[in-house]
Amino acid sequence: MNAYPPIADHGMVGDLQTAALVSSEGTIDWWCTPRFDSPSVFASLLDSERGGYCRLSADLAPERGTTARQLYLADTAVLVTRFMEPDGVGEVADFMAPLNTTSPSDRHRLVRLVRVVRGSVDFSLVCRPRFDYGRAPHTLEQIDEASVVFHGPGTRLYLQTVGPFVLRPDGEDVTARCTLAAGDIAAVVLTSTDDGPPPPVSSLEEIGEELNSCRTFWHTWLRACTYRGRWRDMVNRSAITLKLLTYAPTGAPIAGLTMGLPEQIGGERNWDYRFTWIRDASLSVRAMMDLGFVDEAAAFRRWLRERIAAGGTASGEPLQIMYRIDGDPHLTEEVLDHLEGYAGSAPVRAGNAAADQIQLDIYGEMADALAQTRDMGDIHGWRAFAGVLDWLADHWDRPDEGIWETRGGQQDFTYSRLMTWVAFDRGVHLATTFSRPADIGRWTQVRDTVFKQIVERGWNAKRQAFVQHYATDVLDASLLLIPRVGFLSPTDPAWLSTLDAMDEELVSDSLVYRYNPEASPDGLRGSEGTFNLCSFLYIEALARAGRLHEARYGFDKMLTYANHVGLFAEEIGPSGEQLGNFPQAFTHLALIAAAIALDEQLDAAEGNSTARG
Repeated sequence: MNAYPPIADHGMVGDLQTAALVSSEGTIDWWCTPRFDSPSVFASLLDSERGGYCRLSADLAPERGTTARQLYLADTAVLVTRFMEPDGVGEVADFMAPLNTTSPSDRHRLVRLVRVVRGSVDFSLVCRPRFDYGRAPHTLEQIDEASVVFHGPGTRLYLQTVGPFVLRPDGEDVTARCTLAAGDIAAVVLTSTDDGPPPPVSSLEEIGEELNSCRTFWHTWLRACTYRGRWRDMVNRSAITLKLLTYAPTGAPIAGLTMGLPEQIGGERNWDYRFTWIRDASLSVRAMMDLGFVDEAAAFRRWLRERIAAGGTASGEPLQIMYRIDGDPHLTEEVLDHLEGYAGSAPVRAGNAAADQIQLDIYGEMADALAQTRDMGDIHGWRAFAGVLDWLADHWDRPDEGIWETRGGQQDFTYSRLMTWVAFDRGVHLATTFSRPADIGRWTQVRDTVFKQIVERGWNAKRQAFVQHYATDVLDASLLLIPRVGFLSPTDPAWLSTLDAMDEELVSDSLVYRYNPEASPDGLRGSEGTFNLCSFLYIEALARAGRLHEARYGFDKMLTYANHVGLFAEEIGPSGEQLGNFPQAFTHLALIAAAIALDEQLDAAEGNSTARG
């Protein structure tokens, strides 16, 4: 067993309230339950000794020719890990039945279905849970040879088996072994709960029906997708990933499944992404809307309106940059000193102290998300929204921490001003479209003032480009959103020269850095990889600008950085490795947007070519 498998060496399974990572060796090394942002039960990805894991695999022996392969069943979240050895071929299918409901559940069930398709295979099971990020002890209670319960603080983890597995205590943990021949099937079921025991697993037929039901759910859900373009497999996988990263009871998407995975091995840029950022979530919803998933978009807008109406933020602003998935604004950050971090990348942080930062761009993302609708909600929701824009009209012209949550001091960030312009532009649109009461004259005046300020102060004549903030000549890839939000045409000369400048400073073989931290210190030690969100935004911008050969070549190259099951982390490192939290919603939503833009522009170009012919 690899103590720290590559970050990308995982698939994800989930039930729309929580999710787990399974390595290609058959190890569950990340699972927080009962919610995405709950303390972990398995977290060996952050500490191979103290974190806890559940491994179900064949005896991997490369010297004997044993190999493992992992795949998703097409258009589902059913993950299959296949073990191929000279004596046989076996597989483990991991899945969680979706809980597509507005009711939170404290009971979550992860099924591991084992079968052999050729010859015979020896399987071993080791389950070593470590509750509360490995801080809390647990006790083992053996119910019978086929079932045990691990008692942790406020949570119990039941392990039930069907088939020839015989569970044997190993201290407060458990192990088992069995040999299966071709056609044999067995199962291991993990159930987390703070309530009574789960019902007995009566038969393998029951497990088979549960698997079929799970597959049917995902196939049915994907029927709503309107995308018919050139990259359906990758777009579908990204859509499923975004759905798996959305907390069904509230409709709130999280930014990433994990916490603490490093942007540089051994570095300190290790954050907790299991929360709902207004920015990330709004962009996720835009991607889902563009694919035809209107229910997911409507659910998030309801959650967003509730945040606007609730107020009471930790930052003291009308809206804050991130919340817990239930809307709680308090995200106290703590360092888990007992965990060594992924491959020694400490510190490991739980919670996120950036929650109280001032990042003015969120008001634009909020307004843009609400503008993607034909239902503005009730009058109370409108009054709350209008009140936020009235407040913003008095408070927009301030320095802030910026989109990247740098801890190097506040600046007049151009992207923050750009999204302030979006806030008032969308506000005016909504007020006029829905004939709602608003100070449209003032909103329009502020919108135009922001526009002029960006053009005058965000533009650097020497660089012939829009720059990161007003006091620098450093570029920032967040500004790749300028044409998408409608601030400038994608073929405006000022935008095209900005794109050319980014080519020179931020782009490396189609991979894009967020900014240059050496030229613009961000208050953190170390470096980082290229940012996948920015790479896909760059491809979209190239496509909209008519640079189709570059855009398509860049898109095809980006797809080669996906892992073996089509998932992306936050960043790409110097050797092409995936870095940062995984999987990352930002990356998958930007992939969807880039694919849609490329399809539109390629179709238009092919249509023009046909017309000329």
